[in-house]
Amino acid sequence: MRKLAPLVAAALVVTLAACNSTTDKPGGSATGGAPIAVDLPRADSDFWNSYAKYIPQYAKESGINLMTPTNSQNDIAKLVANTQALTSQGAKAIVMAPQDTGAIATTLNTLEQKKIPVVTVDTRPDKGNVYMVVRADNRAYGQKACEFLGQKLGGKGKVVEFQGSLSSVNGRDRSEAFAECMQQKYPGITVFAEPTDWEGAKASAALQTRLTQHPDINGIYMQAGGVFLAPTLQLLRSKNLIVPPSDPKHIFIVSNDGIPQEFDAIRKGEIDATVSQPADLYAKYALAYAKAATEGKTFQPGKTDHDSTIVQVRDGVLEDQLPAPLVTKDNVEDTALWGNQIGT
Repeated sequence: MRKLAPLVAAALVVTLAACNSTTDKPGGSATGGAPIAVDLPRADSDFWNSYAKYIPQYAKESGINLMTPTNSQNDIAKLVANTQALTSQGAKAIVMAPQDTGAIATTLNTLEQKKIPVVTVDTRPDKGNVYMVVRADNRAYGQKACEFLGQKLGGKGKVVEFQGSLSSVNGRDRSEAFAECMQQKYPGITVFAEPTDWEGAKASAALQTRLTQHPDINGIYMQAGGVFLAPTLQLLRSKNLIVPPSDPKHIFIVSNDGIPQEFDAIRKGEIDATVSQPADLYAKYALAYAKAATEGKTFQPGKTDHDSTIVQVRDGVLEDQLPAPLVTKDNVEDTALWGNQIGT
């Protein structure tokens, strides 16, 4: 395996470098080269819908022969069926984002036997080998959310946490890091951890119950703004709880995703912060690694040339951990943020 640093050998010009050059790319045009398949994980999330918009853009820029994307609709059975169909249609590499990271192992083993490399986006399988995981450090999401709320609340108060599905490594990472940080740094804050399975309706119902029981709640951590933002704001508006930070009734809210809707909410003072999960870079580098896999390229741990670090999380699994900045009213207008580059 070749050492990264820089990440890519000169021959690998499939946008793994942090440039947008579209010339002299091996592997043909968007209608040539090895067929690469993408399964979109769901269509009920603004974050994932934004990611879906980037897929054809970066496929075209990178000269990738992109098959028509499928959508597994947050259903592991559909993901398995889609994967089987894509394989039978000639896919030479598959990009997927399994929402249930435990149940995908058998499918990964089957694809490995067929020598079809897999790149997973945003989620890392609990078992099974993949060519590369393209993901941000999700423990950092929970850590950043904890520190933001802890500082804003002065280490005292009550916080509702909308946990993502704990069958997902992302839900576990964010929840565990948030809990550990709160226990260690802000023991004076009471956390109500609410399981949601990434469903906005469950989050809203849990918040309704907690606000009835504890009207003095002054913090909310939403692990996915793409599904939790709209129902949360709707409920808070109905209770006249969207007020400026100077108002004692203000509930400090930090989210995860970095979608345009969250940025608008920050500008309006409806929420206070979000961690920008890089939907654009997920699409860009997932496709780039998938193309690299079909070309026989290999990687190993080290710093990359696009401000990230590849780590080995276990034997057979490398993870490119992309940067995910905290966004507040102080930097919400930063044009480098993908949420300011894509339409709502």
